Amino acid sequence: MKTIAKLSLASLVILVLLFSCKKSDSAVGEESADYAAAADSTSVISSSAAVEKKDSKQKFIRTADLKFKVRNVAKSTYAIENAVQKFGGFVTYTNLQSTIQNQIKTKISQDSTLETTKYTVENNITIRVPNTQLDTVIKTIARQIDFLDFRVIKADDVSLKLLANQLTQKRSAASEKRVEKAIDTKGKKINDIIDAEKTLANQKEANDTSVIDNLSMQDQINFSTITLQLYQNETIKQEITAGEKDSHEYKPHLGIQIIDSLKNGWYILEAIFVFLLNLWPLILITIGGIILYKKYKRN
Repeated sequence: MKTIAKLSLASLVILVLLFSCKKSDSAVGEESADYAAAADSTSVISSSAAVEKKDSKQKFIRTADLKFKVRNVAKSTYAIENAVQKFGGFVTYTNLQSTIQNQIKTKISQDSTLETTKYTVENNITIRVPNTQLDTVIKTIARQIDFLDFRVIKADDVSLKLLANQLTQKRSAASEKRVEKAIDTKGKKINDIIDAEKTLANQKEANDTSVIDNLSMQDQINFSTITLQLYQNETIKQEITAGEKDSHEYKPHLGIQIIDSLKNGWYILEAIFVFLLNLWPLILITIGGIILYKKYKRN
């Protein structure tokens, strides 16, 4: 008997160990599947397009445009905004809105109505992040993606344009100095001075435009622009509201209606009597005419 009991106990221990091993294997498998899904979504949208090297003379304006579905637009919006702030970026535009697709009202009792609303939620976001953090931010955004519609990343090389603007500034600065010197030394006639001043003003304006253009491009180089379009599945919301009563329920009782009818009839009779009184001259003339007609007819 003791031997049988020992054998049963050993079998039970082996079964428990086998069950725990299977459970741990399944947990590891699920964790691996989740990690693979997250890694897959990250690899789909992340990009190292045109990443500048430290010693490179090339300058790129990098932009990204993404549209994807999320489980909850509001929660994903807050998560993205927090991530952008964390990596030194900022949000320049966000438009979170709900669009009603259909609305049905069903009367479920005398004083209650079931209101069913089908709506979609979407948000268009424009953010700017440091150029060096673009890929990191995109990988962070990938955690919110449930389904990716498209991802477009552009990198425009503006090195030559920056150089052209710098050369334009140098030429303009040199020309300004020559014109200023000519005005100071050779300008005698008022007309010549006015023409030279106009030329100088035009050159300064062109120089300022080049400077502003360069600053704008430098800002776009330093901070990349990301445009996001978020949406979620159609949502259904149901709520019970107070129902509208039938207009017939607000009508007075029959007795009150009879009294009101008698009053209205009396008011109409009074109005007719007053109207006839206003026509007394016409009535008097008519009666006199009838009397005269009968008198002459007898004669």
